[in-house]
Amino acid sequence: MVSGMAKAPIFSNHGCRLNAYETEAMKDLATQAGVSDAIIVNTCAVTAEAVRKAKQDIRKQRRANPDAKIIVTGCAAQTEPKTFSDMGEVDVVLGNTEKMNPDTWVQMAPDLIGATEPVQVDDIMSVTETAGHLIDGFGTRSRAYVQVQNGCDHRCTFCIIPYGRGNSRSVPAGVVVDQIKRLVQKGYNEVVLTGVDLTSWGADLPSEPKLGDLVMRILKLVPDLPRLRISSIDSIEVDENLMQAIATEPRLMPHLHLSLQHGDDMILKRMKRRHLRDDAIAFTEQASKLRPDMTYGADIIAGFPTETDAMFANSLALVKDCNLTWLHVFPYSAREGTPAARMPAVNGKLIKARAAQLRAAGDAQVQNHLKAQIGQTHHILMENPRMGRTQQFAEVTFGTDQPESQIVTTAITGATATQLTA
Repeated sequence: MVSGMAKAPIFSNHGCRLNAYETEAMKDLATQAGVSDAIIVNTCAVTAEAVRKAKQDIRKQRRANPDAKIIVTGCAAQTEPKTFSDMGEVDVVLGNTEKMNPDTWVQMAPDLIGATEPVQVDDIMSVTETAGHLIDGFGTRSRAYVQVQNGCDHRCTFCIIPYGRGNSRSVPAGVVVDQIKRLVQKGYNEVVLTGVDLTSWGADLPSEPKLGDLVMRILKLVPDLPRLRISSIDSIEVDENLMQAIATEPRLMPHLHLSLQHGDDMILKRMKRRHLRDDAIAFTEQASKLRPDMTYGADIIAGFPTETDAMFANSLALVKDCNLTWLHVFPYSAREGTPAARMPAVNGKLIKARAAQLRAAGDAQVQNHLKAQIGQTHHILMENPRMGRTQQFAEVTFGTDQPESQIVTTAITGATATQLTA
């Protein structure tokens, strides 16, 4: 190592909101342990493409920082540690449990890292506790994300994530409430609950509470919290209390992101999902009756193995049948180690074309939603002086500066293809 000033560690994050949250936690842990001259790459394993991008990033980081130690962690490091330990650029591989352990980072300090075990990846399935490292205020200055759950007990045939994250485990309600109270005291006006399989929250806790119980408890015990938002949920697991909160709690935001994945019953069975097409439609109809201003996002996979034109047509029709607005469209890509990777594949060009059709349907739904807001009054949480979001998560731009991180009430004056104007 060239003598001189020690450089602060560089973090490179891949993948989901939870990974981003954990990268923030690692920054705290690494700083406290005195880690320097290191690059930490937090990988994603959701698709083969995600793993390829992580490897590309590692090679790029090595070229830019020839003397730094490269530490690779995250879901891809957990599911395929050998892939990364075999790379000449990599010094240490850490699993998802290890990366959240303060002792791990003490070993990464400059005087100790040379003697560190190069691969530290434990059996994620044996982990029973949720990361205790809670971060006050990760996100923007206006919105904070709180991780309340990790892992997943389900085994969808396309998904490698349970093998990267382990079984489902929950943060106790009291711990969550205390953290949200601190965030509100710090001036946050919106909190988002996040997890890998959020609707399974509570199943591993005493008396097995449900997500709806947690939501009601937060809203009751933190009366000063203006806005509570839920990230992705599995609609088939939604409990009565959550429906009650949707119906009666204006502070629960009218925006739900649904893990739907497909609109054809045969494909849903082959994916090993626990809902059918009619379940998804019934859920959105019921939630919209209880809360007429509710909007929906959804994850949908295009080109899952064995998907015929007729099956795809069912998926495409689901966009209108469930009145979905914000689509996350995933062109299917085979993930080694999953049952779906052994099923008969759909032609790659066809997958791309179907994904494009779904995205176009989603874009049309966004435009319909935005046009319908013109002339309406909205409460907008400002993310920066000129841009904020409605309760339904639509972006709103302003011609003049507004108070950042505050909630502004205003009439919507117009809409572009992707944003509202006020």
